[in-house]
Amino acid sequence: MNNPAMLPPLALPFAVNGMLARLPAADRHYLLANGEYVGLVGATVLAHCSEAISAVYFPLDCVISLTAAGSARNSLGVGLVGNEGMLGNELILGADSALLHAQVQCPGTALCVARALFTQRLAQSPQLQHELKLALQLHMQQLAQAAVCARFHLVAGRLARWLLLTHDRMPGNAFHITHEFLARMLGVRRVGITMAATELQRLGVISYRRGDITVLDRAGLEAAACSCHASQGH
Repeated sequence: MNNPAMLPPLALPFAVNGMLARLPAADRHYLLANGEYVGLVGATVLAHCSEAISAVYFPLDCVISLTAAGSARNSLGVGLVGNEGMLGNELILGADSALLHAQVQCPGTALCVARALFTQRLAQSPQLQHELKLALQLHMQQLAQAAVCARFHLVAGRLARWLLLTHDRMPGNAFHITHEFLARMLGVRRVGITMAATELQRLGVISYRRGDITVLDRAGLEAAACSCHASQGH
């Protein structure tokens, strides 16, 4: 992982991250003592596929997108990491390098722990190993669902699903994502995102202006989403 662009760190409580909250006290205290809170700027690349992992991140109020590249110009969003988990769970496989491209989608704060310190604790903690296995299983489900979604579903439904996935991981109803970023995540042209966002606004489920998105009607957005939203792998 690369050194990310950082904002001034914020001392937010660990309980904002579900994985940290589920760990035994000894594991949690170790990670908090050996990590640091970092502010992550939007669009910052945290990992390049096949490059060495140098640190892991526990998001608190930020969202990290995971993408697979088809070519130098084409990519597809295959999952998100937010306050439910951790970036870097492939370490449970003994992997030295990242399996996917990781980029900050929504800026915010995360707990960052150096790889060497994290893997030291990982070798000693069955519960931490268990949590990483569960997180890896979730990402595998997200990857499979993303393939189905991209092949069979319309852009408006896919966009609604991606916004719901983001909303699930954010502390409020408002967040910032540009047309260009969403186009890369969904593997479509920007005009496709514009048309889909216009349709969702017409339904009254979101407001969207210059990348500033507000979820106005969660239930309505769920109704507009493709069937993948009701499947596993959220």
